[in-house]
Amino acid sequence: MEHRPVPRLDRELSVIGLGCWQLGADWGQVSEERALEILAAAADAGVTFLDTADVYGDGRSESLVGRFVHGRGRAGFVVATKMGRRADPHEAEQYTPDALRRWNDRSRELLGDDTLDLVQLHCPPPAVYARDDLFDTLDEMVDEGRMKAYGVSVETADEALSAIARPRVATVQIILNVLRRKPLERVTGAAAEAGVGIIARVPLASGLLTGKFDESSTFAADDHRQFNRHGEAFDVGETFAGVPYEVGVAAAREFAAIEGAAGSTPAQRALRWIVDQPGVTTAIPGASSPDQARANAAAASLPPTAPEDAAAYERLYDRHAREHVHHRW
Repeated sequence: MEHRPVPRLDRELSVIGLGCWQLGADWGQVSEERALEILAAAADAGVTFLDTADVYGDGRSESLVGRFVHGRGRAGFVVATKMGRRADPHEAEQYTPDALRRWNDRSRELLGDDTLDLVQLHCPPPAVYARDDLFDTLDEMVDEGRMKAYGVSVETADEALSAIARPRVATVQIILNVLRRKPLERVTGAAAEAGVGIIARVPLASGLLTGKFDESSTFAADDHRQFNRHGEAFDVGETFAGVPYEVGVAAAREFAAIEGAAGSTPAQRALRWIVDQPGVTTAIPGASSPDQARANAAAASLPPTAPEDAAAYERLYDRHAREHVHHRW
């Protein structure tokens, strides 16, 4: 497994990480035993970067990740969590020094760490990015030893650039995949120049790019791919990367037909393309089974995406996805 350095974080991250949202909630039921098996399979395959959040299952994901890494050997992992979505209402005014420290204390307890590796603001309200006092508080929290570094998980390219301009923001997490290419135009180069890591989330467009879904596929009522298709619960871009489902199925079918590296799956090719992009540090697919975690990690061992395949992916984006997503995020 390749690891890439993040200068502002002063750590290296595995180019394939594990997104741990599904270990908490919103992807159907994942048992505790299965969650720990998924974490073990990813680690055995070389994954050392785990991404969770305090709202994933109201702390369930953090608790499981913490139990796993401390049982396996804490020093071998970089664990990122997120905070801010516990604010109710979710408004910039709720991001007070007291709230930031309270959320941080809860994550430290659940993860079992006095000092967290990386804490990201979790898609905060747009007004947060202009608040010098808030970033001063985050700096103080690093200096207090509550966390080693902080970053921001963003929705838009403009938000990413605002975060990168903050001198102690170590990472930016942003949606990037074959169906969401805008960060390549505006974000990844600026991040690389500043020494900021790029964490690519929703790398498989909520599973679309696995090629396993069709127009008749159904999802459980507690799966965000069912209840958030039109942004009913949170930003619609988090579900199928913001591409209308039927459009995404057609695009994924075409993507799967581009054969790529011998013996590879569509999901692996989609992940390999992301880590080939200059400025990208890591991609964080989720996994619903140990086999899926191992297969995702194996994408790091594929040869780089062939230029003719990369060009075909760009044409696919222009035909199917651009009109739906490029102007929005």
